[in-house]
Amino acid sequence: MTEETPGFDEQQQAQQGQPQQPDVPSGAASDDAEPKAASAPQQEEGAAPAGDAGQTAGLVAQLDQVRTALGERTADLQRLQAEYQNYRRRVERDRIAVKEIAVANLLTELLPVLDDIGRAREHGELVGGFKSVAESLETTVAKMGLQQFGKEGEPFDPTIHEALMHSYAPDVTETTCVAILQPGYRIGERTIRPARVAVAEPQPGAQTVKPAEEDKAAEQSDSAESKENGGPDEG
Repeated sequence: MTEETPGFDEQQQAQQGQPQQPDVPSGAASDDAEPKAASAPQQEEGAAPAGDAGQTAGLVAQLDQVRTALGERTADLQRLQAEYQNYRRRVERDRIAVKEIAVANLLTELLPVLDDIGRAREHGELVGGFKSVAESLETTVAKMGLQQFGKEGEPFDPTIHEALMHSYAPDVTETTCVAILQPGYRIGERTIRPARVAVAEPQPGAQTVKPAEEDKAAEQSDSAESKENGGPDEG
């Protein structure tokens, strides 16, 4: 008898290219692997929404950071712009102040010349070519903002007047400028030289004498009125 060699048929099937059937354990169904394989895509689909929510939260956080940074940069830009505007105003104000000081210094140096012109005009010596030059100079300084002030008869103001002479006068009721020795000059609201004047004050006791005279005149007028009123009554 010929003995059969175990596994001979299996070797022949392997050589001929036939696939071997997997060993299936007893009591196990071959269809159990299919539900497990099908459940894997369902788990992946359930995990996908959780991943999208996390990514959205990250984007929102980044957007908040960008907004915060943008607000800070905007505030910095506004602060720099305000500082620049203040700097421009300060520079412009300083430039105007320096210009006014330079003009005031120049005109202050010309005041003695203007005083000489004024004295020459008072004495009738402002004639000929000297008159033309003097008038041109006065016009030029007026264009630069120089203004002359100080008139006889105006009340004395110590902020713009400098009293060089003092006297008493019966015809004044307050301290008054009775003579202008040197006119004052100003540029705008800035006084570069006060007017040098002679002042007169009311005479001592003039305030007491004057009311007495007024009372006497009032009594006389009252007596005259009473006489006129009494005339018809007597008749």
